[in-house]
Amino acid sequence: MRTWHEIRRFPLAVQLLLVNQFGVNTGFYLLIPYLATHLTENLGMSAAVVGVVLGVRTLSQQGLFVVGGSAADRLGARGVIITGCALRTLGFGLFAWGDGLVVLLAASVLSGFAGALFNPAVRAYIAQEADGRKAEAFALFTMFAAAGALVGPLLGSALLLVDFRTSALTAAGIFAFLTVAQVLVLPARGTEPRGGGSVPADWREVLGNRPFLAFALAMVGMFTLESQLYLLLPDGARQATGWDGAAGLVLLVGTLAHLTLQLRVTRALKERGRRGRWIVTGLGLMAVAFVPPALTASGSGQPDGVVDGVLRVLPVLAGALLLSLGVMVAQPFVMELIPAYGRPGLTGTYFGVFYVVSGVAAAVGNTVVGWAMDTGGRAGTDWLPWVCCALFGLVSALGVAWLRRLGSLPAPSEPAVPVTV
Repeated sequence: MRTWHEIRRFPLAVQLLLVNQFGVNTGFYLLIPYLATHLTENLGMSAAVVGVVLGVRTLSQQGLFVVGGSAADRLGARGVIITGCALRTLGFGLFAWGDGLVVLLAASVLSGFAGALFNPAVRAYIAQEADGRKAEAFALFTMFAAAGALVGPLLGSALLLVDFRTSALTAAGIFAFLTVAQVLVLPARGTEPRGGGSVPADWREVLGNRPFLAFALAMVGMFTLESQLYLLLPDGARQATGWDGAAGLVLLVGTLAHLTLQLRVTRALKERGRRGRWIVTGLGLMAVAFVPPALTASGSGQPDGVVDGVLRVLPVLAGALLLSLGVMVAQPFVMELIPAYGRPGLTGTYFGVFYVVSGVAAAVGNTVVGWAMDTGGRAGTDWLPWVCCALFGLVSALGVAWLRRLGSLPAPSEPAVPVTV
């Protein structure tokens, strides 16, 4: 009840964008996790071609976040959000009807670019509308996103019992509904377009903000480790139990933790110390999350019965819970600080640049973790990927602690004045 009371205290625009994020994640996870299987089993494509299709979608999104952020600043966040949802409707519709490589690549580009548009625009809109309660707004945003990430795969797996086209059209329908809802309900106030200067000048201003870039680079561990909820931790759960379905337990633990604790954690910490302290604490928790699986990692094969499987998977689930707690502690305050690095007219651009850095970091980090998983499996050092992740988190925590000591982390309530690091 307190959560719903907190939601009602925000403006209608923020409430709509919270529901919007639930729909966005539901539609996304309803389709994307099953796309590779559709391309290989239903369309007979090679793994290399599938990699190209999926890679184009990721590159179109992660590489163009800064374009979406600038568009939100220049054209107004409302219109960019609506355009992004409309483009994803079209992209997912093409996935439903396309069976040729050209159409599938077009669908990948459209759906990826759509995310590049509405992701920074939504965050910029919330940052502007939430006023002095950004941390709580982003905590709720994370909760709705987590709920969508749980509902989406469940709905997708049910729809796949019919066929992939039904699943893709349902996902497209969700985005079409969101587009119409935003046109009818989402107000334009607080996100009006601005004039003056040029987009390259905006980019130079953001990229010239050395404290901001230092913070973005220091945060690469957060995004690398958060992505392990979909890579290393599910793999560890499967190996521990010998059951493919155990991977879903990892996501279930993380989602339930976010839904039940996120807002309480954010509200409790907001009044106890400066934001930088809690970001460091959250990153430290994320690093510690990989210690229990590292200490118990073993390549001893299948578990000896159900009890043994449960005992072996517990450290992995404990790691998933600690990782989720770390994200809960750090992420709302990270989102709150990003706009404070610059003037309000560049909020979208700051989010865009931040997410470009995080996307590149996650890609590189996952490559390292994947290498460690392969190497550890061959060499019998199953602890290696877990230790790599713990080091990623430790380095990020130390980086933010160093910036905090230098005094280069801004106060969230007002824009920061760039200083030299």
